Formats: sequence, C-alpha cells, structure tokens
Amino acid sequence: MGADPAFVDFQHASFSYDGASFVFQDLNLSVPQGQFLCILGDNGSGKSTLAKHVDALLKPTEGSVFVFGANTKEPEQLFFIRSNAGFVFQNPDDQIVATLIENEVAFGPENLGVENPELRERVQDSIQEVGLQGFQLHETHALSGGQKQRVCIAGALAMEPALLVLDEATAMLDPRGRSGLMRLIGQLHESGMTIIMITHFMDEAAQADRVVVLDAGTIRMDGTPDDVLSRASELQELSLEAPFACQLSVKLQELGVPVPVCITQDELEEQLCALL
Repeated sequence: MGADPAFVDFQHASFSYDGASFVFQDLNLSVPQGQFLCILGDNGSGKSTLAKHVDALLKPTEGSVFVFGANTKEPEQLFFIRSNAGFVFQNPDDQIVATLIENEVAFGPENLGVENPELRERVQDSIQEVGLQGFQLHETHALSGGQKQRVCIAGALAMEPALLVLDEATAMLDPRGRSGLMRLIGQLHESGMTIIMITHFMDEAAQADRVVVLDAGTIRMDGTPDDVLSRASELQELSLEAPFACQLSVKLQELGVPVPVCITQDELEEQLCALL
C-alpha cells in the first residue's frame, strides 16, 4: 500500500476557538497513506474540528499539522493541500453552489485551472464513479439527500485528491442512502485512496482499517475495529454504543453460547452457523 507515516500528521497540536478553552490539546495522530480511518466520539469531542485541520480549513493554535508533508500553517502550502484533499460536509446543501450537477462537479477542478477537454473528462468520470451517469443536466436542488452527497463526493473526486475527508457525510441520510454511500467509500478505499471519516455510526466504523475514539479532544482508543468496537463497557463510558452484533455476542457468551465477540452481523451469523 506504500504506507507513509507522515501522510497526515498531527504533532503536539492544540486548537482553541476563543483563546481560552482548547478543543484538543497536545494531540498526536499520524495517518498513513492508503488507510481508511474512522473517528468516533460524542458530540463536542472535537471530531469535526480535527477534520477541518486536515484540509487546512483550520490551523492549530499550538503545535503543527502536516498534510502530504506540508505544514498547514504556511500560507504558500494551502493551495497544494486543498488541491489534493477533498472535503465532504455533513449537509450537502452547505456545499453545493451550482444549479446543475455537471456544473457543480466541475466547480472544484475549474478553480484549480483544469481546462477542457480534461475538465469534461474528469466531470464525466467522477459522475460515473458515484453512480449518477445520465444525471449531468439534472438540477441539484431536486435531488435526494443521498444523491446530493454523491454529487459532493463527485465534485471532490473531480479534483483527483489523494485524500478524502468526510465529516459525518452520512448523518442526514436514510439507511439505504447510507448503505449506498458506504459501498462507494469502500470502493474508493480499495482503489488506494486515503479516507478519514468522521461518523457516529458504529457499523460504518466497523468497515474501516482503523478506529480512533475522541473524548474532549483526547484520543481514548486507537486500534483496529475488532479491538476498539468490542470494548463495549469503555465505549458506554464515553456515551457511545458498541455495535449491535457486539452487544448480542456478549449476551450470548453470558448465556453459555461459545461465540467470540463479533462486531458485524455477518461475522456473528457466520459464527452461529458454525455451531449448527
């Protein structure tokens, strides 16, 4: 996968909005190239603030954040960072600026100076990648929430980013919309893209390579989904629920059923079928 420990690197980073209280303080977090990282945490834990630092939308009050080896505090690095890091917000209506889908997808690369015919090719490829081919001339305001999020992702992909940051991008979607968006994110990850996803859905975190749990700006857990999401009591202390499969498998263990702690329903079903 060509891992680079400094692809995204928070080094003793602290941030304060008001100069008095810190959202996070002395934070150290390194994300290798090609990793799919999910960040969990209760409301107010600092998840979204951390995400905005990755795209240099915010800069640390103290310490440093490096993205692709570039220091986000250096003004001359901002264009490079933002040109290579796509960002998708929770509410697509806060991000969409154009009336037609193809114009919206073209907005980012146009601002990077991409010209035709490459611009048109990028737009077509990105729209196809998110499954909206044939919708190019549809009006963005008439789309469903899930379709709007796909347009936002297409716009980010048209910039050909090395990194995609999703700040609770599935929060406003119904289960079907979330499932479709997660399939797309999985495909992007399999293609080699580095993904940092802020979420409060445990089933989404279960699909990542790595899960980090924030609590008041402090990293409380950091490990594989199996390691982190199976720690039900610790998650509960942080106002987070373990995945349903984890809760059920623990209950089954208490009843004497010899199953391991599972974090996905497919895994639990497989373990139960093996007992038959």
